[in-house]
Amino acid sequence: MIRKLISTDKKLCVKFVVSLLLCVVLTVCFIGVSALAETSEADATVEASAGSGLQAGDYTGNEAIDVGDEPGSSVLQEVIGVDASQPLEVILLLTLIALAPSLLIMMTCFTRIIIVLGFLRTAMQTQTTPPNMVLTGMALFLTLFIMAPVFAEINEVAYQPYINEELTTEQALEAASVPLKKFMLRQTSNDDLQFFIDLSNMEEPEGGFTEEYIQNDLSLTVIVPSFMISELKRAFQMAFLIFIPFLVIDLVVGSTLMSMGMMMLPPAMISMPFKILTFVLADGWNLLIGSVVSSYQW
Repeated sequence: MIRKLISTDKKLCVKFVVSLLLCVVLTVCFIGVSALAETSEADATVEASAGSGLQAGDYTGNEAIDVGDEPGSSVLQEVIGVDASQPLEVILLLTLIALAPSLLIMMTCFTRIIIVLGFLRTAMQTQTTPPNMVLTGMALFLTLFIMAPVFAEINEVAYQPYINEELTTEQALEAASVPLKKFMLRQTSNDDLQFFIDLSNMEEPEGGFTEEYIQNDLSLTVIVPSFMISELKRAFQMAFLIFIPFLVIDLVVGSTLMSMGMMMLPPAMISMPFKILTFVLADGWNLLIGSVVSSYQW
């Protein structure tokens, strides 16, 4: 199987090997730097002990020092309570940075927009036009446009207090999650939310699942998948409505070609110009983008 993969796609194998070697080299470098730092600290400690007349293993009687507010304190320790070594912390932070775009995409309106644009391209049968880069860029900027009030609120209640040292990292993350929760809950149907609440086997609180409890105390592990399912449902509903006029054009063109006896002529070749013309004359881009933006509840 490996030989078959190498013979069919050599470039992919080369890229994989190069990426693997680069990760190994970076990991070894981080571990080496950490080992050198620990060695230098140990040498300095030994020199200080020799100068003060202490022997190895002697108890100095000094109390433990809290370094939580020092510049060198661990960010991971403040967020998740894990005092990791420096190389491990760097690796975990790089992993979080790599996964952050995917996590943020699933918590914003990007999913619905990119699916709708992809179905539009499929319905028009224009193959790779617009290209994936254009669709992704359009979806990204529309996401920024729609999410601008949410991001502004996050900046006001979480980011600015954090950089002014009014909030800790954990408090800032908790404050930043509140506007995202409000946005996602506005777009999530009650059926989807209740479905994931049932799947999580959560114990019902004393007052029941009230709106106040859902907005303040319900975990993101329940809200995010509920929001994603609701987004997928609405995206496919909009895609169905997009397909209807283009399907009518295909039926008309196919029936016309059959009645004229042109059975060997591909109907898609004839219908595609009519689809593009109809879409342009109907001002389709404004209608589509306006429908997507207005589908979100503020």
